Amino acid sequence: MGDTSAFSFLKAYFRIPAFRYQVAFRMVNSKGVKKLWGGVMWLLRNKRNIQLPKNTKVGYGLYIGHNGPIIINPTTVIGNNVNLSQFTTIGSNKGNAAQIGDNVYIGPNVCVVENVKIGNNATIGAGSVVTKDIPENATAVGNYARVINYDNAGVFIKNRWNDLQ
Repeated sequence: MGDTSAFSFLKAYFRIPAFRYQVAFRMVNSKGVKKLWGGVMWLLRNKRNIQLPKNTKVGYGLYIGHNGPIIINPTTVIGNNVNLSQFTTIGSNKGNAAQIGDNVYIGPNVCVVENVKIGNNATIGAGSVVTKDIPENATAVGNYARVINYDNAGVFIKNRWNDLQ
């Protein structure tokens, strides 16, 4: 939401199911008492709409739009300020799944298949199937995804998490 106040946190926690899921995910991966509370929250989460295993490496500022459904392979590495839209699948049948850079927007109904790298500031258009690496600052669309330009990539990432906060 771009605001770190307690009121903003509580408002998002009670209104947005995907935010509750992300809070549980962050807490179950912390230490001490937070991890204990995170374990309780993890058990109470909605398992049907978002499948993001707790051992997945995720950077700061992850945004999940529309409460999923989202399916993420546990070997996926997700960078900072990544936006995952509804009906996104990131998977692998052969081992390692994708490595997603910072400030990446993944549109609705996108499939990212196998061990591909999506560069920083990339935008993946709706309905795309990503089977090959996408370079930094690129916009890729289609089935199979191909780069169409390098203009304004990453512009859909709003309220970025700033490391200085």
